[in-house]
Amino acid sequence: MAEPDLNYNETVLDHFRAPRNAGALADANAVGQASNPAMSIKLMLRIENDHIREAHFQTKGCPASIATSSIATELLTGASLADASALSRDTLLDALGGLPKNKHHCPTLVAKAVQAALANFGN
Repeated sequence: MAEPDLNYNETVLDHFRAPRNAGALADANAVGQASNPAMSIKLMLRIENDHIREAHFQTKGCPASIATSSIATELLTGASLADASALSRDTLLDALGGLPKNKHHCPTLVAKAVQAALANFGN
């Protein structure tokens, strides 16, 4: 794995180097995807009693997209469906401690994957 641009802060670098909850979630009951020509995000959730019990991701993209996906799973795990539905690009940017302006599309795409997963729950 190539070392990312050093314009990233330590939180972003940590989540890129050691992503949390990466990989498939076999018992997911809500799955959402979002992509653009440069990256794809797949978010898998296990929801029980209106709370997210577990969240995993599979991301193909730049270090910022991997870090954003990783931190999103941490924010989502244990969250109520209402709190999860409020997860936004700005929430993700704040949790990461910011990203370079040219990487703001990453948390936007991850937030779309979250919304898609929540919309697919129970369908």
